[in-house]
Amino acid sequence: MAEPAPVYWNMNLIQTIAEPAKGSAGVAGGVSSGAAPSWMPGWAMRSFLGNEAWVWVLALAGLLLSMVVVLALQPLVVGHLRKLTGKTKSHVDDVLVDALGDLRSWFFLMVGVYFFSHLLVLSGAANGAISKLLVAAIAAQALVTSRFFIEFGTKALLASRRGPDGQPDQTVQSASGVIRVLSTVVVGSVIVVFALSNMNVDVTSLIAGLGVGGIAVALAAQSILADTFGSLTILFDKPFLVGDFIVVGDKMGTVEHIGIKTTRVRALSGEQLVFANSDLLASRIQNYKRMQERRVVFGFGIIYETPLEKLKQVPDMVREVVKSQQSVRLDRVHFKSYGAYSLDFEVVYYVLNSDYNKYMDIQQAINLGMFDAFAKEGIEFAYPTSVEIYKPHGAPEQRSGDANGEKKAG
Repeated sequence: MAEPAPVYWNMNLIQTIAEPAKGSAGVAGGVSSGAAPSWMPGWAMRSFLGNEAWVWVLALAGLLLSMVVVLALQPLVVGHLRKLTGKTKSHVDDVLVDALGDLRSWFFLMVGVYFFSHLLVLSGAANGAISKLLVAAIAAQALVTSRFFIEFGTKALLASRRGPDGQPDQTVQSASGVIRVLSTVVVGSVIVVFALSNMNVDVTSLIAGLGVGGIAVALAAQSILADTFGSLTILFDKPFLVGDFIVVGDKMGTVEHIGIKTTRVRALSGEQLVFANSDLLASRIQNYKRMQERRVVFGFGIIYETPLEKLKQVPDMVREVVKSQQSVRLDRVHFKSYGAYSLDFEVVYYVLNSDYNKYMDIQQAINLGMFDAFAKEGIEFAYPTSVEIYKPHGAPEQRSGDANGEKKAG
């Protein structure tokens, strides 16, 4: 029995795929026509756009196969890596895995097109276009993936800026949106400049043009830029935080949100007040949340008919009432002046708390305590009265009128 004829592999095909043939100027190397196996059908040998049909089939098959393999392996690899990074304390590896899992199918497609295009003999213009598309795909993928790193940096900043209570800084937390936007703009600008530079675009002239255009935009958007920089001033200078009760002019309320352009405040009556950041910083702001203690001054009057001995007891009586309250430090109680219809006293004390409701509870308790103490001693509070003088014709002057302003018979 005769032995079968030995099979000889066409080594030209492997060699030309691994090492693209050198073409003429402006033409990329590809698989040469001499690399085609002799058993291929006639249609495969036909030339199409400068390449034989079987080369096109090889390139497309390789592209499709690589896409199927990569897209099938990506979730498996990412899932396995997530299990590994879940066991570590560092969050950097988590961000890297998230970025790997965020690689898009169009990015893999463009990489595959660039790689398998080397199997074809293409013109210099075609190869240049593919290279530029690859750079554009890399830049677009970098823009999409950068959000993970920006978010990681923002969270790291929030974790590093904490208040005395250990909670994240409310100002940084409320301004995290501003940080994300500005970071995205900076990172995006850098990526676009590098991408254009790799596309052989004159970046220097472009940056110069953008500088001139930026000046024009800045002049046209002065108020917007002023508000944007105002948000940064609020972020770093911290004149107030989210949750602070502030008074601006005749408006007051609790800060709800600090944005890029505006700060929103919830008024006591329920409506939302919106302040431009630049206007807010140009105003005088009273921040009651930063108040450690509240100074309270109030006055009262008693009637002129009060006996001297009772009058001398009033300061001590008021002191006892004020000192009986909790979270209060008494400053002084004085017989201040002679009023139009009353003997006027002035009381000054401090509430050792910034809560307005707490202050009102204390003031109410003081008022009730004074009323009860004065009632027991027979001391009357004064109220507006008037004295009328009647002068009948031919009679001497007579003064009439009691404490309640009622007329007496003349």
